[in-house]
Amino acid sequence: MLVTLTVIVAALAAAPLLVATYYYQATRRISRDAERAVPPRGRFITVEGCDIHYVEQGEGRPILMIHGLGGTLHHMRRPLMEAFGDGYHLIALDRPGSGYSTRPRGFDGRLSEQARLIAGFIDALGLERPLLVGHSLGGAVALATALHYPDKVAGLALIAPLTHNEDEVAPEFRRLAIGSPLLRRIVAETLAVPSSVRMAPQTLDFVFGPQTPPPDYAIAGGGVAGLRPSHFYATSTDLVALRHEMLALQQRHGEIAVPVGILFGSADRVLDHKRHGTAMEGRIEGIDIEIMEGVGHMPQYADTERVAAFIRRIADRAFASSPKA
Repeated sequence: MLVTLTVIVAALAAAPLLVATYYYQATRRISRDAERAVPPRGRFITVEGCDIHYVEQGEGRPILMIHGLGGTLHHMRRPLMEAFGDGYHLIALDRPGSGYSTRPRGFDGRLSEQARLIAGFIDALGLERPLLVGHSLGGAVALATALHYPDKVAGLALIAPLTHNEDEVAPEFRRLAIGSPLLRRIVAETLAVPSSVRMAPQTLDFVFGPQTPPPDYAIAGGGVAGLRPSHFYATSTDLVALRHEMLALQQRHGEIAVPVGILFGSADRVLDHKRHGTAMEGRIEGIDIEIMEGVGHMPQYADTERVAAFIRRIADRAFASSPKA
């Protein structure tokens, strides 16, 4: 009886380790498959210890595109960059830790840190005062860059941007709100990636709805590029870091002196278009706000031509007020 009880206790003690091992191995397999399906398709440049992965096309004045929380450069590359047309030098990057970009040890995702990396990237590529196009969290990063490094930026074209502090984490983001870096790393290496695969239909419906993602979103659209532990860890870190500086950032909107435009979908399920869009009226001088009726959080997929036209309109204003030297 004693031997049987000892065996049972030992089995119960080993069970969590066995479960963790199973999920760790599943994570490794899914990550390898994702890397084979969507490998890096751009170039790398080192900025302050980060290897930044980016793609570029075209010639002319620079437009730098910054993706949002949990995204990658593919959210800007296809179809937006592909359909944009000639006349501009278009660049899209994976933010530090996202996609195939790395982030240095100690980088905690604060907006000021992300802005510093964007400014360093601009310098490293020799871009002359680009227009920043920021989507979702990328909009907050673009705003922070314009505030901290105003001489680096000609203007901002913001697509469904995060502009104001959120007091509570939305239910759909709560699994990302892991305050402990150690626990965040454990979850990233075990549960996060298999869970992301299982929850993909609900996640895509939340992010794209009421529209649907394109049929080729997973592979040709780069969707599976985020199924890697490092990507989850960076996404969770960026979400947690918003509590540090977002409130202070929104109080400084009036200091921005470059042309700014905001485009939002009225049916956005991720960020309320009134709180983060129309509420910006009057907070930045001359701001251009456009609302797309019935469109969700991914306007660049819902009506690519209209989004491209919006960016060109803001680019015309920005580059007219920032003539090429």
